Amino acid sequence: MFDKLKLFINRLGKKMIAATNNVIDVSDKRYIELKISAWKSSKRRQDQIKGDLYYKGAHDILRRKRQVVGEGGELTEVDNLPNNKIVDNQFGKMVDQKKNYLLGQPIAFNSENEQYNEALRDVLGKRFMKTIKDVGQDSITGGLAWLHPYYDENGQFKFKEFPAHEILPFWADKAHTELKMAVRYYLEEKEGVAHDDFVERVEIYTPVGIFYYTLINNTLYPDAQTPHRNYLTVESEEGELDYNWTRVPLVPFKFNSSEMPLLNRCKSIQDAINKVMSDFVNGMEENAGGNSIIVLNNFDGENLGEFRKNLSQYRAVKIRSTESAKGGVDTLTVEVNATNYELILKLLKRQLIENCRGFDAKDERMAGNPNQMNIQSMYTDIDLDAHDMETEYQASLDNLLWFVNQHLANMGVGSFENEDVDIVFNRDTLVNETEVMQMLTSAGVRIPNKVLLEQVPFIDDVDEAMDIVSVDIYSDRYIPQRYLEQASEEIEALYGLTALVISPR
Repeated sequence: MFDKLKLFINRLGKKMIAATNNVIDVSDKRYIELKISAWKSSKRRQDQIKGDLYYKGAHDILRRKRQVVGEGGELTEVDNLPNNKIVDNQFGKMVDQKKNYLLGQPIAFNSENEQYNEALRDVLGKRFMKTIKDVGQDSITGGLAWLHPYYDENGQFKFKEFPAHEILPFWADKAHTELKMAVRYYLEEKEGVAHDDFVERVEIYTPVGIFYYTLINNTLYPDAQTPHRNYLTVESEEGELDYNWTRVPLVPFKFNSSEMPLLNRCKSIQDAINKVMSDFVNGMEENAGGNSIIVLNNFDGENLGEFRKNLSQYRAVKIRSTESAKGGVDTLTVEVNATNYELILKLLKRQLIENCRGFDAKDERMAGNPNQMNIQSMYTDIDLDAHDMETEYQASLDNLLWFVNQHLANMGVGSFENEDVDIVFNRDTLVNETEVMQMLTSAGVRIPNKVLLEQVPFIDDVDEAMDIVSVDIYSDRYIPQRYLEQASEEIEALYGLTALVISPR
């Protein structure tokens, strides 16, 4: 591929701007330092980081401390009481649900130009589909994610994904559609150091290449080895020539137009779920005082705070008896059963699903044999987010195709800038296949036999099955003899048909 880049250097010059030999300084470095410093601790970035952490199971409940009412009525941390920190990651489930609903199946790029279709399949193949799923996950947890088209050291055209909390964008417009430049900030582990020690790295993406810095005490220092690099270097008879894209090669993929992470809708509910689960287990493990109102008789102490402290920490209290009054401790038991916790958890999980606009696969409407209307009703909420996300992704993919088209032109594959491309998202939706088949049949639609055989799970080679015998479910309702024994029950269950035996052709 690198040799091809040499051959098509002239075409490359038309699509990319030659960089000057002098390294172009990023204007107003102090301004960028101040912007990075403010952005690193901003609420927006913290929300993006929190969304990623919550997806991975690092919830606030893990930092919870067990406290009791101590002396003077003040809360005091104790370490001799159960302190379960249970994470019931319903948020992570919602992220996976949305990601796989819209991006679980490959995205289709269709053009009337078959040469262009083949070229797109080569560039946007299985590896790209895996990358776009990663982009989908990070855009949901962070509000948006970034895709960087680039050439590697071997001249291969590739895509690299950056999460939202690594990129500080500098937009040219209020609608956040045009990018002037962007700063990538990340931590790099120091080499040769046994313990965790990191260096703060900064990359600034501009129309004239990437500038590399190390950030020390909020001050940018140019990288000693590589202070600047152009997006592509090509060998030619004239020597090495440097080229840059005419656009900043970072494409934003937004979860919604406001770039708001999903966690912002449901964090309090997710925290409540974790707290209820942890409190329930704590209550089960406690032996005294957990579900009781304590009645004191002739207490040998100064105040109730001292009593609560002794009871919570030492599991003992001092009492005294006199001739006139007998000391003791009685309890009034308050019954708290598991049904209450179960009801609260059920309500919280339902609210989390509604606020996240997901769906409940265990919905009562899915019991038995759900009809297609119930299935569509269950997907109503998730479709709301999917529509918004698809609209944003359509625009982002259209932007990405600009880089793909320039790459194809640079490689001499062809000029496709004026070609229209239909981008189709194949949503991963449950379908009642039996009902759909019956509806199509009643409407007079004749489905090809090959399509029907492809739906039979135990047929591996459909073409071989088609060669053995013809299948016509509308007249003779035959299936291949060699599949009859194992097929009859499945065919009848799936399509309500009866399988009959005929001899092979």
